[in-house]
Amino acid sequence: MYRVSSFALCVAIAFSSLSFAATRNPEKLEVTGYVFTRGTALTPGQVDARYLTRINYAFANIQSGRMVLGAPADAQNLAQLTALRRSNSRLTVLVSVGGWLWSTNFSDMALTTQSRVAFEDSVMEFLARYDLDGLDIDWEYPGLPGAGHPFRAEDKQDFTELLKELRARFDAESKKTHRRLYLTIAMGAGDDVLAHAEMRKVQRYVDTVNLMTYDYYEAGSDATTGHHAPLFANPADPKKVSSDETIRAYEKTGVPAEKILLGVPFYGRAWGEVADVKHGLFQPGKTIAGVNAQYSEIKANMLAEGQGFTRYWDDAAKAPYLYNADKHIFVSYEDSESLTVKCKYIRSHKLGGAMFWEYFGDPNETLLETLDRELGRSTQDNQNIQ
Repeated sequence: MYRVSSFALCVAIAFSSLSFAATRNPEKLEVTGYVFTRGTALTPGQVDARYLTRINYAFANIQSGRMVLGAPADAQNLAQLTALRRSNSRLTVLVSVGGWLWSTNFSDMALTTQSRVAFEDSVMEFLARYDLDGLDIDWEYPGLPGAGHPFRAEDKQDFTELLKELRARFDAESKKTHRRLYLTIAMGAGDDVLAHAEMRKVQRYVDTVNLMTYDYYEAGSDATTGHHAPLFANPADPKKVSSDETIRAYEKTGVPAEKILLGVPFYGRAWGEVADVKHGLFQPGKTIAGVNAQYSEIKANMLAEGQGFTRYWDDAAKAPYLYNADKHIFVSYEDSESLTVKCKYIRSHKLGGAMFWEYFGDPNETLLETLDRELGRSTQDNQNIQ
């Protein structure tokens, strides 16, 4: 859940808008990548920003109501990432705060005007100190426990107020510095997430809504296999889930298509003990240990000849999957074919672009090159995907 920085319009025109969030060039499709170092230091050249328009560095944390570095190596890592802007004029670098495990303190922080102001002060100091282009709020999720976090009914309105106040702070700062500050949010795909957010109001204050349109199926919570990032719902899918359904649901709440980034995974989900019925799709399965489902590992250790995995394509869902009949392992994942179809969907539905989690799942940039080819370098019209 990791750039239209061509803000070369006349300053007077730019500042005449009510909010920077309202100004956007629809021809500039975003390719936003989350960079998650897991607390380790980046080595020089480890992140290649040629194909990116935005980096969301994950994660900053919230402690005592203030935004703080997540790890000692983060300062060095942020300096390395912001330096990449010198070779990519479109690149912006944001910090993402929160995430699945670090959303613990959002509810307390957002509860009162005083607590929000203290957080917002820390955000402004943080962005200035590390020369960043903005902030990505990854609260998982307002009004819901997520990974067991505190939550309140008031979170729904407090989330809106937090974003409204941050946008006002960002716009005021931008008027002084003539430098745009971006505000984005990562949002989940469930109806319960939408029910606990005022998206019609929220969308006014953010530049993009980064939809986490993946993890629809997970072995840890789903006893049946399925596509974890399908573009469309297969009629045989018991849950009837899809990226398309999620995007339409967000649009119905009032989120403009051009502010939506379709999220894609650079990793897969695996199940074990899956019977050889329909090549394992929509069949009972169990959590399996010792299977690394990052795309790079899938490509090297599953798609390689002699590994026992066969690739199948679900044309209804526009999604690939793997099945090993000897080991009874089923794997749902993303590949270049499914990404190409999703990119055509992004163009056809006039979305803002794509977001992916996360960069180190595909260090050889196979998937990232596909996104660049289909959303960045391509100028020809793509076939409509309805």
